[in-house]
Amino acid sequence: MKLMEFGEPLLRQKARKIKTAEIKTKKFQALIKEMKEFLADKKLGIGLAAPQIGQDASLAIILIQPTKHRSKVKKFELTIINPEIIKTYGRKSQMWEGCISGGSTKAGLFARVPRYKKIELKYQDVRGQSFHKVFEGLPAQVIQHEVDHLSGVLFVDRVKDSKTFVTYRNYLKIIKNSSARTNAKK
Repeated sequence: MKLMEFGEPLLRQKARKIKTAEIKTKKFQALIKEMKEFLADKKLGIGLAAPQIGQDASLAIILIQPTKHRSKVKKFELTIINPEIIKTYGRKSQMWEGCISGGSTKAGLFARVPRYKKIELKYQDVRGQSFHKVFEGLPAQVIQHEVDHLSGVLFVDRVKDSKTFVTYRNYLKIIKNSSARTNAKK
């Protein structure tokens, strides 16, 4: 499986909707499994959309796990097919974001992106079953990022303040310093 990087034309295209009958095929189920393994094994990020691996399919995997710099997040896993954000709540907040298609981890870019903290999503699961669910916090942020990928939108398109762009190394410093300040206030 090859990771597509910024500049690849497929990342700028709207992904193909998947018919329920196709979701149930061995080929599509194998793609889901490969994407989950790729994301888990490579520890590249917390979300992966099919176009990022060269597949024209409206499919994304979200796999949030605690890490050294995100130690308090709750584990969260979700496969979304043909997702559509149907409702947003409140105002957007500036949240740190990066993308595994933005370059290798050590050279990757991060920036603050305006995202909703709470959304309602319509999607299908791995069995083709339809759902309407509300998501909050980090899962909501990641879902918005992945739905953007499926629409040909990259996180860099959403950045309002270009001065917030930082490398991965500097992003880790900012997160560490932010955590230290938060802990000092308690």
